[in-house]
Amino acid sequence: MKNQLKKDIRHLGKLLGKVIAEQEGDEVYRQVEAARALSFDIARGTSDISALVDLFRNNTTRDFLPIARAFNHFALLANLVEDLHDNANYIADREAGLPAPDSTLEATAAKLSAAKAEISPDNITQLLKNAQVAPVLTAHPTETRRRTVFDAQEHITALLVDRHRILNAPENALTKTRLDNIDQQITRWLTTLWQTALIRVARPRIEDEIEVGLRYYKLSLLKAIPDINQTVSQVLADTFDTNTQTAIIQPGSWIGGDHDGNPYVTASTLEYATSRAAETVLKYYEQELHQLEHELSLSDRLAHVTDELRELAEQGHNNIPARVDEPYRRAVHGIRGRIIATLAALIGDDAVEGTWYTNHAPYQTPDQVLADLAIIDESLRANHDHIIADDRLRRIRTALITFGFHLYSMDLRQNSESYEDFLTEIFAHAHVHPDYRSLDEAEKVALLTAELTSPRPLIAHDAAPFSEATQRELDLIAAAKQAVDDFGPRMVPHSIISMAQSVSDLLEAMVLLKEFGLIHADGDHPTGTVDVIPLFETIEDLQAGAHIIEQLWAIPLYRNYLKQRGDVQEIMLGYSDSNKDGGYFAANWALYDAELDLVATAQNHNIALRLFHGRGGTVGRGGGPSYDAILAQPEGAVHGAVRITEQGEIISAKYGTPETARRNLEALVAATIEASLLKVEQWQTDPEQAYAIMREISELSQTKYADLVHNDPGFIEYFTSSTPLAEIGDLNIGSRPASRKQTTAISDLRAIPWVLSWSQSRVMLPGWYGMGTALHQWVHAPGENPDDRLARLRELYETWPFFNSVLSNMAQVMSKAEITLAGLYADLVADKEAAHRIYHNIREEFDLTTRMFFTITGVDSLLADNPSLARSVRRRYPYLLPLNVIQLELLRRYREGTDDPLVGHGIRLTMNGLATALRNSG
Repeated sequence: MKNQLKKDIRHLGKLLGKVIAEQEGDEVYRQVEAARALSFDIARGTSDISALVDLFRNNTTRDFLPIARAFNHFALLANLVEDLHDNANYIADREAGLPAPDSTLEATAAKLSAAKAEISPDNITQLLKNAQVAPVLTAHPTETRRRTVFDAQEHITALLVDRHRILNAPENALTKTRLDNIDQQITRWLTTLWQTALIRVARPRIEDEIEVGLRYYKLSLLKAIPDINQTVSQVLADTFDTNTQTAIIQPGSWIGGDHDGNPYVTASTLEYATSRAAETVLKYYEQELHQLEHELSLSDRLAHVTDELRELAEQGHNNIPARVDEPYRRAVHGIRGRIIATLAALIGDDAVEGTWYTNHAPYQTPDQVLADLAIIDESLRANHDHIIADDRLRRIRTALITFGFHLYSMDLRQNSESYEDFLTEIFAHAHVHPDYRSLDEAEKVALLTAELTSPRPLIAHDAAPFSEATQRELDLIAAAKQAVDDFGPRMVPHSIISMAQSVSDLLEAMVLLKEFGLIHADGDHPTGTVDVIPLFETIEDLQAGAHIIEQLWAIPLYRNYLKQRGDVQEIMLGYSDSNKDGGYFAANWALYDAELDLVATAQNHNIALRLFHGRGGTVGRGGGPSYDAILAQPEGAVHGAVRITEQGEIISAKYGTPETARRNLEALVAATIEASLLKVEQWQTDPEQAYAIMREISELSQTKYADLVHNDPGFIEYFTSSTPLAEIGDLNIGSRPASRKQTTAISDLRAIPWVLSWSQSRVMLPGWYGMGTALHQWVHAPGENPDDRLARLRELYETWPFFNSVLSNMAQVMSKAEITLAGLYADLVADKEAAHRIYHNIREEFDLTTRMFFTITGVDSLLADNPSLARSVRRRYPYLLPLNVIQLELLRRYREGTDDPLVGHGIRLTMNGLATALRNSG
């Protein structure tokens, strides 16, 4: 299969080359092939990167565009082939009788069965009570591909599958004709792709990003999520004799509701996001019910049916004579009519076709639909038709339990500083306090708790106009309330407060939610349907998190609110700002250390903890294999519930096909169940000693990182000049501004451009910098035996999932760095002395980090523990080089003030191509 993968990439590359020659001419084709051949020579070490620079030295901007497009397509095709072969290899291994690998539910079921005696009924009860695995899709500027591109990839994948089938069959007289026909069809799709713009001309609107997110539901998630939920219920039933249908995967979204620093998120975008989600899932139900109606052709002359089923059939308003003896079809017809009526009532008549549904009353809740479907299920089982009930009908029921009428849960997110601004204005208008902002923390908490006990509204109907920002916020919360009224409380169940640093930051959000009826005042016992979630982002905030939460829980009013929310406190942990703040290892340890404190605090108060991990695709933002990441959490940090952000090109890599969606969702669920029920950490040393070691290494790492990022006076210029940071904001790549506010401070820069910039220049600094120095200094501490210290680190690497995961993820991101190429980006910096100093520092630290990784792990390759990724990196490395070299030249021209619009377009192409090829760039 490995040889076939290489052959497939070469074959598609050959077909693409023919398309390029035909569409662009032989000269362009020759340049592309020359660049590709030279890039492979550079990868083999037989040529130097300067030769590629020389090859492109005299190209015009127009000359660059088809070359950049070609390597964009090479990257797309490489991804496509790798995904296809990953799935084929998995199936081949299973067919060969190999045991199910870790991160699959089959492997997890075997582990649970083996450890059954050690798992108490209380553990299972707690798991089922808290069960929630939530991949939360967010918008991302590097994911700009259009639906046409996805469609073409899907067709090419299917054609490759057909090609493999023919190649693996005995050759016959039609083999060549069939293979030629497949090549012709692939060439047709490649030609379409070549003439389709890969990226948008204008900055995408939030509505565009919402549609991109929904695309993945239609591609894979609508079927994959209920399927896995059904499997989990079956595994638990078979292993522990449970009888509970659990929707462990409950997806979420930030697209349209995340208004932290994004003025383009408004009431209308939230309304669009929620209504389109509901429309998507209701149409899915209608389609599935239509299929079920055709399938359930059982005649009551041949099969027994219950009285309840007959009554439901009579309500179906389907009196076609041919169906007089087909009560199941008539019953499903009625349910389908009511679903269409629900769609028309909630979304509008334009969302449906025809008028026959007007004879049916809309459903008010998903539970009503489930009750009708249960009647069908019970009737089938009463007639021993379990095999029928367990097919499409069960899938529809599981989908309804999973998605309701809402499809995904929409998170609201706003930063604490903005909430303070809004309430300062509102309190002044309402004559509650003339300057809320001037109060100290105790005074703020007293005022806010008083407001939360009172049902009195703060905003009068005839109130004077508020500022634009405040009014936008109020309108958005009003839209959230309307969405909850229309689609149910699971539509908007979370309010996240970014940069939460005090108790008042959370209470402020609650006051605004109360104003619109998402929280109801009742003295010291408020009720509501929204979880208020602090987001701890910086290292300092992470360290203070448990203390803030304990202060919050000490307020009777909040504690009572939490009790009616099931005594579950969700807390979000930010991987991105902590990384910008203190570097890779300091951020990772701060997160782990914060979780230790939060777990202990929650246990002391008998409150269930649900952690929401704000991870990006790249290691610098908490990325890496999800299965390993969840198992690397401290004991007690999971308890059946994990929420994780999924972003950008990572979404397409994970959920772009049904097969990859299934594998990645299984990994999330498998890890969550194992971390909740099994003993994961196999300590051979005192955990407190291990924690002390990590704290020391963290301090050393943070010092090294701060010396560069925060203390070197030339760093800001180096960063902004040696990476395409400014161009990310200028070139209409995403709907969200690159910074929270106009400033050059690293702290105010958004995480995506911070990480994306370093990945584009191939430094990957957020994923490793400071680690080498910290490990070296700790091992060689004065007065200590280096061999003994090194042995301790090796033991922790072998036995502790956290430390193993940190080093493994670091190695993965370092394998995608190219420090020699990064030196060419350093030439863009005007201050040559600073450029030389900082680049030399980065290169030395990279080399030291590599050596320390090899020393601790005992391997001689960064990807020794991940051979498939190692092969992937080697295969795609040559396709990255031309994109980087072209980007460098276009950045020079862009910054020299060229008025050629093609320069900006070319930079966008290279950014998109590099993000596609790296697969986890931001």
